[in-house]
Amino acid sequence: MTYHPGSRTIQDRVGVRDLADHVGRAVGQGIRPVAAAFLELQPMLVVGAAAPRSGTGAGRDADPAGGGVWASLLTGEPGFVRATGAHRISVTGGLPAGDPLTGALATEGTAVGTIALDPRTRRRMRLNGRVRSTPRGFAVEADQVFANCPKYLQKRQTYETVTGRTPGAARHGTELTPAQQEFVEAADTFFLATVHPHGADASHRGGNPGFVRVDSPGELSWRDYPGNSMFLSLGNLTADPRAGLLFLDWTAGGVLQLTGTARTEFTPDGERTVRFTLAGAVETPAASPLRWSAPAYSPANP
Repeated sequence: MTYHPGSRTIQDRVGVRDLADHVGRAVGQGIRPVAAAFLELQPMLVVGAAAPRSGTGAGRDADPAGGGVWASLLTGEPGFVRATGAHRISVTGGLPAGDPLTGALATEGTAVGTIALDPRTRRRMRLNGRVRSTPRGFAVEADQVFANCPKYLQKRQTYETVTGRTPGAARHGTELTPAQQEFVEAADTFFLATVHPHGADASHRGGNPGFVRVDSPGELSWRDYPGNSMFLSLGNLTADPRAGLLFLDWTAGGVLQLTGTARTEFTPDGERTVRFTLAGAVETPAASPLRWSAPAYSPANP
């Protein structure tokens, strides 16, 4: 794997360049049979990308989502996402109407990051690439395919699809409401979308409830726990501070999407904290039909 300068900056600062090179050799473009089999069992997929800018000379005034980085949730019966080639995944269906990334996924060649996470097995697979339209949805031509260790991933034994659950109207804002603040601080998991000049990435962050702090209605922070030493997300933020966060209500199906910018702060003892400044929020009640069982927290959580 070839790292861009943003990731190299973080690796060198932390002193893990050699380890990152070793881990990076496991990143490829091909989807192995075991990964293809894993994908076909999944009822959800998270996608991260930058929303296209719209309007002439209006920028964000024309489209509040325009230019922001977002993470979005897709769900379906197992098999709705599957490998359809050695370097391609195909997704049947698409995002709900009005999702901030609807335009991005409809634009040929958009850089996207995807992550398929299975709480039942505490496994996850990431695939980054470019969007291609298909008659039944969209496909992603892979640039990078890799798995992550189960660190900080909470185990949820089972899920069920709730028949008749209907998504509510999306609520937009530029600050977190008190209820949204409580929801974020009770979360044990969120997904992080980031971009760099040549691609995009979607990753997972997890911890015991309270690992994400609401410092104000417009700012969140979380400690960056030790991971695989590649520093793809933090490296992307060094190159481009735009970020998207996705929080799920694993029981009631609600989705909270946030977009804004993020920066990493380092302490002399090596601890890292990411601070996220909110630009926009979209909350959709009952967006997901999935109801998961209660979590067993990862033994790796600090």
